[in-house]
Amino acid sequence: MGSTPTPSTMYCVYILQSIKDKRTYVGYAKNIDIRFEEHMNGKVDATRNRRPFIILFIEESFDLATAKIRERYWKSGAGRRKLKTYFQCGFPPIKDGRGSLK
Repeated sequence: MGSTPTPSTMYCVYILQSIKDKRTYVGYAKNIDIRFEEHMNGKVDATRNRRPFIILFIEESFDLATAKIRERYWKSGAGRRKLKTYFQCGFPPIKDGRGSLK
C-alpha cells in the first residue's frame, strides 16, 4: 500500500502571465514559491525577457509523472482552449495543499 502524498511531496503545474506582453507560460515545480521567484528574478531563460508575471492558475499533482502529463495538456491545443475559456469566464480559485483557498 502506498502512502498518502503530502504537500511537501506534491508537484504544482502552474500558468503564469507576463504583465509585459500578456502571453502565458506553463511549467511545473516541486516548490512553486521558489520557482516563481526564479521567474521573477530572471533566472529562467524562457521567461527572462517577459518579466514581471502574475500567477494565473496552480494545479497540484501527486507525482512528477502526473505533473508532466498535466503540463503537456496545458501546452496542447485543448489546454490552450480551456485557458481561453478561463480568460473569458474567470479562473478557478488557487487552493493550497489542504484544499483551502490561498
